[in-house]
Amino acid sequence: MLRGVSQTTGRPIHPESSSAGPGLSAESRGRRRIHRAWSVAAVTFVTIIGAAGFASLPGLLIEPLHGEFGWSRGTIGFAASVNLALYGLTAPFAAALMDRFGIRKVVACALTVIAAGAGLTVFMTAAWQLVLCWGVLVGLGSGSMALAFAATVTNRWFTARRGLVTGILTAAGASGQLVFLPLLSWIVEHHDWRPAAVTVSVAALVVVPFVWLLLRDHPADVGLAPYGSDTPVPKPVPAPGAARRAVRALLDAVRTGPFWLLAGTFAICGATTNGLVKTHFVPAAHDHGMPMTAAAGLLAVIGVFDVVGTIASGWFTDRFEARRLLAVYYGLRGISLMFLPMLLAPSVQPPMVFFIVFYGLDWVATVPPTIALCREHYGEDSAIVFGWVLASHQVGAALVAFLGGVARDAFGSYDVVWYASGALCAVAALMALVIRRRRPRTAARLPEANPV
Repeated sequence: MLRGVSQTTGRPIHPESSSAGPGLSAESRGRRRIHRAWSVAAVTFVTIIGAAGFASLPGLLIEPLHGEFGWSRGTIGFAASVNLALYGLTAPFAAALMDRFGIRKVVACALTVIAAGAGLTVFMTAAWQLVLCWGVLVGLGSGSMALAFAATVTNRWFTARRGLVTGILTAAGASGQLVFLPLLSWIVEHHDWRPAAVTVSVAALVVVPFVWLLLRDHPADVGLAPYGSDTPVPKPVPAPGAARRAVRALLDAVRTGPFWLLAGTFAICGATTNGLVKTHFVPAAHDHGMPMTAAAGLLAVIGVFDVVGTIASGWFTDRFEARRLLAVYYGLRGISLMFLPMLLAPSVQPPMVFFIVFYGLDWVATVPPTIALCREHYGEDSAIVFGWVLASHQVGAALVAFLGGVARDAFGSYDVVWYASGALCAVAALMALVIRRRRPRTAARLPEANPV
């Protein structure tokens, strides 16, 4: 006779074959029907939402800061580029630190740094202070909360449904944009930009207690096997030298072809999302007479469809070849960007709505297949390697955040930036197709050499 449901797979089990893991009583097995991995994923989702709040603000501050301090858009874009670059460069070290000190401690510290940077912004009077608070502090904090965090949680807590979970956690960033962007744009328009910065600071602090009380570092901490496995996995002994491990993983990865292709495609991904649309869409729409709140509302709608598209991409990644998915995503994104200059107008027209929906579905749909390819080629170092790939994403975003502002100052419009970004997406689609599948006989650890 069947008794209960497996904690790890959700399938019915016989009482004599329970695999819930050591340290879990029969009473607990009967009481729990949902694996603890899903609650950890839920806390991770909420945490990334809190960290995403500040990422919603840069595009809204370009015009207010330009008007109040007289700083050029290039100067403001430089501060945003420092933020984006540090967001990426911090990620691989944060992934290694999570292995050394635990996810909970690193994430709680990162949220505190984000709150400090956002709060101190309200006292700035010079451009270098903008770079320090907005660029350095928030860049370091948000980098520790980057997608490498989601990859670490997924790798530790799940062996099944990894693509789906990756899509859900990736969508958390879009959900943060959805939650904060309309509110922040209303605050900026009606109460100035300083209350908006304070709102972001408070939101980051509010998440800290949830992380500390509810997040757990490893399934072994609560006597469970990862979701989808019947075999408990012992918690690895913390290894010193987190920075050394992050650098070693990079040095090993750069000797392989897939790393350069993944880094190149993801750099273009960052350039055409965070660097371009998130930073410059609102001022570009404002150039055509569209109110700031309307433009910010369109970005929020992108966030709605990004959630749908990213979760769907995770589902597709569990079923289809990741490199082909990437090629499709980048190709469609490039086509949509080529049409955008013709759609900008003082009011929101149906073609613009179509672009927002189409682009939103594709916004970060690239993340689940990219993480899957890192996992396929780099095994247990995949979260750290993905952190370095994410660094290239943010370097690309940083360059376009800066160059987009410079182009606007030089040409009086953003048109050349939209067209150039569309062409870059076509290049990324071709690069994705060049990545070859890993041979099954290859060992799980990072190979000495790997074919492109």
